[in-house]
Amino acid sequence: MEYKTLFSAARAAAADLSMTDDSAVSRLLTDLADAITGDTENILTANAADLEKMSADNPMYDRLRLDRKRLAGIAADMKNVATLPSPVGRVLSETVRPNGMKIQKTSVPFGVIGIIYEARPNVSFDVFSLCIKSGNACILKGGSDAWNSNHAIVSLIKAVLAAHDMNEDIVTLMPAGRESTAALLEAVGDVDLVIPRGSKGLIDFVRKNALVPVIETGAGICHTYFDKDGDIDKGAAIITNAKTRRVSVCNALDCLIIHKDRLFDLPGLCSGVKEAGVTVYADEAAYAALEGNYPAGYLKHADENSFGTEFLDYKMAIKTVDSLDEALGHIARYSSRHSEAIVSENKDTLDEFLKKVDAACVYANVSTAFTDGAQFGFGAEIGISTQKLHARGPMALPELNTYKYIITGNGQIRPR
Repeated sequence: MEYKTLFSAARAAAADLSMTDDSAVSRLLTDLADAITGDTENILTANAADLEKMSADNPMYDRLRLDRKRLAGIAADMKNVATLPSPVGRVLSETVRPNGMKIQKTSVPFGVIGIIYEARPNVSFDVFSLCIKSGNACILKGGSDAWNSNHAIVSLIKAVLAAHDMNEDIVTLMPAGRESTAALLEAVGDVDLVIPRGSKGLIDFVRKNALVPVIETGAGICHTYFDKDGDIDKGAAIITNAKTRRVSVCNALDCLIIHKDRLFDLPGLCSGVKEAGVTVYADEAAYAALEGNYPAGYLKHADENSFGTEFLDYKMAIKTVDSLDEALGHIARYSSRHSEAIVSENKDTLDEFLKKVDAACVYANVSTAFTDGAQFGFGAEIGISTQKLHARGPMALPELNTYKYIITGNGQIRPR
């Protein structure tokens, strides 16, 4: 396949989009949200074909699955994005130099954004809505596991674009296979930015092989530290929610850290995850505290591989520490710098934790499940950035723009 043709078409579509009024984009997104509802049966049929090829025991199965409720939520999020102000053209700063020259720092789209993601067809809708609202064309490279779902979704998007007399190449679905991934990663001059969403393995592969700029998102190895001054009711609710709300997402809890002085409360803290059938990999102290109070078949001895693992499943590690400093050290060693939480009623402890933990999102007495663009009031997200350059945390509309300087004057020239 001549990938250069696809990329050039996307670049031309981005140029067309730059001349499109934001109100037209909002109307398109509103109509697309309605079209999702009208096309639900077709999307679910395509999704069922993908699900048939994956074992229900696969941790990715839940990410792959679409249903009426999830599609209704996607449509609602899209309508929310439609109401948000476009980030394009914002004046970020303005100065006038002594010679009368005016300098404006202005928000502008990247242009063409490539997204590489695994078996998460909802990403196709989220990425399109955020990219078009922020003035970008998008090139989607989904996993082969979700090919039928993604094809049905992109076909629907293109149909709505055509109905609005907008360039259908604003969205492009790349063919399945490694060849198309390599082409996207090497598209210097054609693609302005690539964002991987998925496992650590996917992100590492993109980072090592990309010739175009990359923003890392996705991998979440998330901890919750239950301090010696933690409230057991808050802790139990937070741990249960963070671990069991949706185990296959990147903000799910992977490791509970507990102060040794509160080990007697560990059975109570784990009551919710016990009911949910979560397998626990506990260190020696935590194992002793849970033995006899947790189903034997779900209680395992932790080893070194238990820590620093993103389980994406009904599994969780438990680490016992002697102090806040030891908890901070454990997080620093194993964290992916995504989302970290503390449960404590001690203000000084909370302040120290919030200041010292190096992560995109740091929580005090709140579940890590809230690391999500919609929950932050951003409408939706294109991913959770775990790096520090350009964007960090949930990436929504503002983060999909860069900036340029616009300089205006009246004939000023620079002296020799």
